[in-house]
Amino acid sequence: MNVYTGDKIRNIVVMGHGGAGKTTLVEAFAYISGVINRMGKVTDGNTISDYDKEEQKRQFSMATSVVPIEWDSHKINFLDTPGYFDFVGEVEEAVGAAAGAIIVVSGKAGVEVGTEKAWELCDKYNLPRIIFVSDMDVDNASFRQVVDDLTEKYGKKIAPFHLPIREDEKFVGYVNVVSETANRWKENGKVEECEVPEYNKSYLEKYRESLMEAVAETSEDFMERYFGGETFSDDEIRAALKQNINDGSIVPVTMGSSVLCQGMYTLLDDVIKYFKSPDTRTIAGINMKTNEIFEANYDFSKPKTAYIWKTIVDPFIGKYSLIKVCSGVLKVDDVLFNYDKDTEERISKLYVLRGNKPIEVKELHAGDIGALAKLSDASTGDTLSTKAMPVKYAATEISKPYTCMRYKAKNKGDIDKISGALQKMMAEDLTLKNVNDAENRQTLLYGMGDQHIEIVASKLLNIYKCDIELTEPKVAYRETIRKNSDVEYKYKKQSGGHGQYGHVKMRFEPLGDTEKSYEFEQIVVGGAVPKNYFPAVEKGLVESVQKGPLAAYPVVGIKAILYDGSYHPVDSSEQAFKMATIQAFKKGVMEAGPVLLEPIASLKVTVPDDFTGDVMGDLNKRRGRVLGMNPAGAGKTVVEAEIPMTGLYGYCTILRSMTGGRGDYEYEFIRYEQAPSDVQEKEVAARASKLTDDSSDE
Repeated sequence: MNVYTGDKIRNIVVMGHGGAGKTTLVEAFAYISGVINRMGKVTDGNTISDYDKEEQKRQFSMATSVVPIEWDSHKINFLDTPGYFDFVGEVEEAVGAAAGAIIVVSGKAGVEVGTEKAWELCDKYNLPRIIFVSDMDVDNASFRQVVDDLTEKYGKKIAPFHLPIREDEKFVGYVNVVSETANRWKENGKVEECEVPEYNKSYLEKYRESLMEAVAETSEDFMERYFGGETFSDDEIRAALKQNINDGSIVPVTMGSSVLCQGMYTLLDDVIKYFKSPDTRTIAGINMKTNEIFEANYDFSKPKTAYIWKTIVDPFIGKYSLIKVCSGVLKVDDVLFNYDKDTEERISKLYVLRGNKPIEVKELHAGDIGALAKLSDASTGDTLSTKAMPVKYAATEISKPYTCMRYKAKNKGDIDKISGALQKMMAEDLTLKNVNDAENRQTLLYGMGDQHIEIVASKLLNIYKCDIELTEPKVAYRETIRKNSDVEYKYKKQSGGHGQYGHVKMRFEPLGDTEKSYEFEQIVVGGAVPKNYFPAVEKGLVESVQKGPLAAYPVVGIKAILYDGSYHPVDSSEQAFKMATIQAFKKGVMEAGPVLLEPIASLKVTVPDDFTGDVMGDLNKRRGRVLGMNPAGAGKTVVEAEIPMTGLYGYCTILRSMTGGRGDYEYEFIRYEQAPSDVQEKEVAARASKLTDDSSDE
């Protein structure tokens, strides 16, 4: 592949709802630009983008892939992203690396949740966007309906650049609103001019008029000319539209059929014409030596810096760090300093990735996207620069995972193998977390949804040959007491030689602070229990609070007072007093009104206003307490509630089905509070075996 300078590069993220046709669109771009000589199909599992075995099996994208193509002396790096919400982290990484977006909307399915989510991400990162209506060759596709729905949702900024021409209900060509010309497709996907059909003329006039208004608003001179009845030249219109598109005041809507390669040429031309090149955009980091702002601005003449926006760890092709060059020109044999890891690495080879195929290049200019192989310490979010001028760029904000499943290795010998495989997966996927919950003796996988975690399990099996079992996570209950008790226990054993003797009298009472496990106090008088046995009594308490006598959960908020006892000058020992304390503790807790405490989370659910009633009703069913509602803008509301952690299992799936995928939630643990009696009874019954069985990791 040729080397391109910043002014000849475009970095475009392709986004939209799952199944809208993103991968097929990128495949069509690769085909008409000569990268491939035969178009692959998602259903056949032979596209450039979906190279992963799981993607091919399930027939949808799970990771962002880069497909660079050369078109009209330019290089366009297309970032093909997944449409399903479980892989939003991949989309966020790509959006952080892109400078423009194509949002794909199916002409058949229309505007969907994924369209809205893509739009919101573009708003968040100030990305200019073009909407491409795909599937126009399908019988019941409606371009006009999509335009109407988009206009209703996003207002006057929606600007159709094309109108479809249909004959005998077949999609045969389009009218260009900007040039007011009509084109019909030929066999090879190219076009020939034709007359504008009569039925298109009224729409052409309407859309053209609103476009001219937008053009006029770009300057006072244009405004005067517009009101003076003058017309603008094509070049003036296109220059003004470029300004409108890049400042977000206009979002063009184009159309075509990716399968038939119709509309591809125009769309590629529009990408080059209307989206800015990196060298006209700004980006800044911090010079870590001087603490001053470093204005990189994709300037090839400034010191070399690059940002790692994604990592690929493939068992077959190895590890690649995908980089965006923010300044300077990277060349083979350059030594780059990773400020985040405080390491230097020499670049032995420079690549651009096309799907999973690495293509060697001599250099990468500022604004380009490429890849470095086998960087030992580097991870996503790191900045590479020179040691003489260490720079740090802000990491892209990635969604936090809240869906959690417990997992176990089906074969105990695979535990280390699973851990290593998950490390590799987490390097690739920042929305995947592996948590060792030592307190509850369980290992947990956190992801963006149930499907996300199931796919991780499937990859472990098919790629790394490790089988795991997924189950509902154990909830971290606690035990405490509500009353006072006064008990004694005499531990006495005689079995030839020295015996064992320890005798304690203890009081137990609520401490009033569940942040602490226990507090120990001794008020023994007259040496009834010698001082040297006090540490043994406390050791007994330390051991006892780990597994309470009610349901074998940790005990919190208890005050233990040793006030009397007795000892034997020969048979007493530390072990005997420790055992006496353990038994006294069990007895004392059971006599002091033991209760189960359940963890409570603070929950925030962000949903469109229409769904707040459904969400609150569902939270009530889950024993949640709604605390209030706050407007979140853009027709959304944040419902704030407190809910037992048990009520959050499976919540992601329920919320998505209730809100059509439009709802988001986040939570954090805040405190423990007493569980209702029915919950306590059920849990105590379920845990009965744990009181006698030490294998409480089951």
